[in-house]
Amino acid sequence: MRPRIALPADTLDEATNIINERNAAFAPRPVIEAIVKAGGLPIILPSVDPEDVADYLPLFDGVAFLGGFDVDPTFFDQEPHLRLGKTYRKRDLFEIELLKQAVAANKAILGICRGLQLINVGLGGTLYQDLSEDPTAEIKHSQAAAGNQPSHHITVVPGSTLAKLTGVRPYVNSRHHQAVNQVAPSLTITAQADDQVIEALESKDSDQIVAVQWHPENMYKHHEESRQIFENLVNRAAARTPEV
Repeated sequence: MRPRIALPADTLDEATNIINERNAAFAPRPVIEAIVKAGGLPIILPSVDPEDVADYLPLFDGVAFLGGFDVDPTFFDQEPHLRLGKTYRKRDLFEIELLKQAVAANKAILGICRGLQLINVGLGGTLYQDLSEDPTAEIKHSQAAAGNQPSHHITVVPGSTLAKLTGVRPYVNSRHHQAVNQVAPSLTITAQADDQVIEALESKDSDQIVAVQWHPENMYKHHEESRQIFENLVNRAAARTPEV
């Protein structure tokens, strides 16, 4: 059986062309394709009541938390900043509970952009609600270039899981206005931009969690290091899959 990778759905807040309904659940096509190419089987999970999360757990071996709206700052005990973007509390509630139960069940976990931020918040960390709050931020983190093109370099900690996939000085794309502030106790920083903005986090004591601030799903077709991130997720999920 191919490793099954859960993709918690984003929410389209406009009416679709197919059905005249708002709040349709969806997963980005590039992520779906990247998971399939890596040998995994994607399973899209709509945001439901957090009480129902336990029923999802047997359905997947790994989970990728993806991009989307800003995380509601009340989850890290802050009121909304002047430059806070759109939030969707229902998704946050579902994904935080999914994260906690996935960690407890030893599922393989990947975070992408908002996904990195959600993981950090869900495990007890905080965010800069806007990079204007971060006194070190000085390079452009929301690129004007096409999303499948890299825009700035990062430095990766040697010996980390990420370094084995991307090397220590990868060239990445960038599309975010929030960033990690205080790191959750169970996580460690494994990459930063040249202005010290945090670009990757991993589990301190295992390979369970790998989370990146950029969007490898937009670059995997032409950049080997981006493909490696998805292959690593599928491989970590396979190692946790019970034999049948």
